[in-house]
Amino acid sequence: MVVFLLVLVVVLALLGAVHWYVWRRLVRDVTAPGGVARRLGTAVVVVLPLLSLAALVSSRAGAPFPVQQAVAWPGFLWLAVLLYLVLALLVGEAVRPLLLARTRRRASAREAGAPPEAVTQAGSPEPEAASAPETAGPEPKAPPVPEAVAPEPETPPVPEASSEPPAADVSRRLFVARVVGGSAAAVALGTVGYGTYGVLRGPRVKRVTVPLAKIPRAAHGYRVAVVSDIHLGPILGRAHTQRIVDTINATQPDLIAVVGDLVDGTVENLGPAAEPLARLRARHGSFFVTGNHEYFSGADAWVDHVRELGLHPLRNARVEVPAGFDLAGVDDVAGESEGHGPDFVRALGDRDRARAAVLLAHQPVVIDDAVRHGVDLQLSGHTHGGQLWPGNYLAELANPTVAGLERYGDTQLYVSRGAGAWGPPVRVGAPSDITIVELASKQA
Repeated sequence: MVVFLLVLVVVLALLGAVHWYVWRRLVRDVTAPGGVARRLGTAVVVVLPLLSLAALVSSRAGAPFPVQQAVAWPGFLWLAVLLYLVLALLVGEAVRPLLLARTRRRASAREAGAPPEAVTQAGSPEPEAASAPETAGPEPKAPPVPEAVAPEPETPPVPEASSEPPAADVSRRLFVARVVGGSAAAVALGTVGYGTYGVLRGPRVKRVTVPLAKIPRAAHGYRVAVVSDIHLGPILGRAHTQRIVDTINATQPDLIAVVGDLVDGTVENLGPAAEPLARLRARHGSFFVTGNHEYFSGADAWVDHVRELGLHPLRNARVEVPAGFDLAGVDDVAGESEGHGPDFVRALGDRDRARAAVLLAHQPVVIDDAVRHGVDLQLSGHTHGGQLWPGNYLAELANPTVAGLERYGDTQLYVSRGAGAWGPPVRVGAPSDITIVELASKQA
């Protein structure tokens, strides 16, 4: 408990510092003190993080579902905008002094081009007086010209940077601050906007061929549709599910594997959003294993519900696929706190190892157990491919494979980026996918 509170304090302090930095660069540095724009900007920078906090805790706090939906869109989107706003502003810190130096040089160059006019205005000698012709007769003496009226021509000094009027320097700093801040805001909003469009349009189909030594010739070309991390919730609902179902059915797979993290909420709130799953079609059926988010949302209730929708839950269980291989599934490691963690002995312990085994397991981290139990191919999700760049570098620290196909001993591991998004409905550098894994027999 003490460690949790310490981490919470550190995270809140970090978020506070980040928001102060954003306020300073986007509000204080570009607006007039006491003006309407500064007051409005300050209010926005205070309200948005509060909405983000509400979006993160409303579900677990048991808030009414309409309230969850109301705070989810602005709260989660602000988290994504904040990430890319800070990254863009940090780049702007390197550009800012260069822009200031350039504006000063241009101002100095304009001032250096002014001396001819300045000299004439200062009072240079008249050309006629210098070139008047001489006469033989005496001329009346002209009264002496006071020295103040006809001074010696002088070249006005070029102003130095240190003698520059403070108002001019302040104006240039304001201009640069607005250029850097406006550019950072445009980059952040453009990036998040495009990433949101990528999620809402639905996942694209990706095809991967996986050769397996033990697959019989009759199973050559067998197609498994792998979909993970759909994340139905306050933002992604029934329409999102329908897009996924339509995309999968269009590929005409032999078998469908839903590899965890289907939902972020209860059956009561999200049951209708999951109903299109009943229209999934595959020759050998649709199968489901739990992910860590099911255990935040009532895993047992969701297992019962997907069974009612026609999916076959594999809870540390195995079935023999008519094509000639074993399909096994294990509960997610998050279920260990509820006594429903992965049990590889129960799922794979007594099988015939002469047959190929394909394992459904939400998290890639169980690959070592899969290797020990002679699994030929493990299908996983969980990582989202990082979801928001540079999150992929953090995902690499916690997972053996972030996305794609890799080999571990005699076992191959394929990790899908997932079909939805957790938190912000945004993906940057990690597009969502539904993968058609085509099994290839080496005997073919």
